[in-house]
Amino acid sequence: MKEAFLHYLWQFRKFEGATSSGLLLSDEQRSIQVIHPGGYNALAGPDFFNAQIRIGEQLWAGNVEVHLKSSDWYLHRHERDQAYSNVILHVVWEDDCEVFDAANLLIPTLVLSDKVSPQMLQSYKALLEAKSYRFINCESDFAEVDAALFEHWIERLYFDRLERKVSLVLGKLELVTGDWEAVLFMTLARNFGTVINADAFAELAQIIPFSIVRKLGQQPGQLEAALLGQAQMLADDPIEQQPKLWKKDYLYIKHKFELSEGIRYPMQFFKLRPPNFPGIRISQLAQLYEQHQDLFSKCMAAQTRSELQKLLKVSTSTYWETHYTFGKPHKPRIKKLSDAFIDVFIINSIIPLKFAYAQAKGLDVQEQLLDLMRSIPLEKNSIVSTFEKLKTFERDALHSQALLQLKREYCDLNQCLKCEIGNYLISKYIFDSNQES
Repeated sequence: MKEAFLHYLWQFRKFEGATSSGLLLSDEQRSIQVIHPGGYNALAGPDFFNAQIRIGEQLWAGNVEVHLKSSDWYLHRHERDQAYSNVILHVVWEDDCEVFDAANLLIPTLVLSDKVSPQMLQSYKALLEAKSYRFINCESDFAEVDAALFEHWIERLYFDRLERKVSLVLGKLELVTGDWEAVLFMTLARNFGTVINADAFAELAQIIPFSIVRKLGQQPGQLEAALLGQAQMLADDPIEQQPKLWKKDYLYIKHKFELSEGIRYPMQFFKLRPPNFPGIRISQLAQLYEQHQDLFSKCMAAQTRSELQKLLKVSTSTYWETHYTFGKPHKPRIKKLSDAFIDVFIINSIIPLKFAYAQAKGLDVQEQLLDLMRSIPLEKNSIVSTFEKLKTFERDALHSQALLQLKREYCDLNQCLKCEIGNYLISKYIFDSNQES
């Protein structure tokens, strides 16, 4: 038994007599009527705020604290904490002692252990205490989830994930004092680094002010030279002609704009496929800003995947058409950003920025962004692939992003009682049990 289960029972009134007209008996045998259970509090303080409860003939408004045992009140030292001075009811599974507040007044106690049906306990154990699952708690019943409920939860999960990305955008916006174009550059740069070099590319985007990026982007080759130099990728005495030119240009740019000594995170090559080597990605990033002096406004204006794919489809500079690393030429090969790579930009950079920018302008773009996400193919990773084996769903990025949120923020943390799917399955277990009996 976990305290989260008691939170669930109280919040959703999953116990006998919990309806507004039902009466419950407290430990003192006084009648209790739950008018409103209060709002759940995930932070410090009582578990539920602003509850409304009628005890006997008296209507009370205040907070509710939930524990497995009554004695946990003293174990957590709530009797000394003023934050718990307005607790009007103590909800417990086991009542093992009387509880008094800081004013030495007895706090009414509601015991749930005799007010929860055997079917409810069985469904809870079936979902959260079963040890046979390999991926998620409910994998054996995941396919049975109602389609309408599933889609509603998917959309909510996606926006939860999007809000987290938006918070990162707003953090960057504060860092650059409201320069949206600089935020786009910083966000794109991190994505160009992929997982392996994300931190290095993020630092690279921070140590070159965007005002300098904008100026260098107007002069072919200059931005690439600056980025390669600041990434510590240009040798002291390059052998080939193009790296020599980049080195010369970089030293001039560094002196002119008083740039720092470069990034602290070294660029990594280990476990990278050649198209993701840092030189290739730096060149493509530089080309993107050479070709589009007003990239931010173009990204904000684009509404479809095809528009964004066309806008962001860039190749490397000529040198990288015959190289993956310095000094090792190969047969000429055009190295454009792939559709899948651009989709990652759209999901992780463009859409969060669009959402944050629209919020700042007071615009509602939710439906537009949902349509955009639905137009992007399902992402390929082990988590999404495993969900595909459990249930059939639309093969778009909206679902893959939502399922990543579901797995990491709910399934992995055993937050089934806070998940709409978990709640549905608990109710289903109870219904099925009643049908069988």
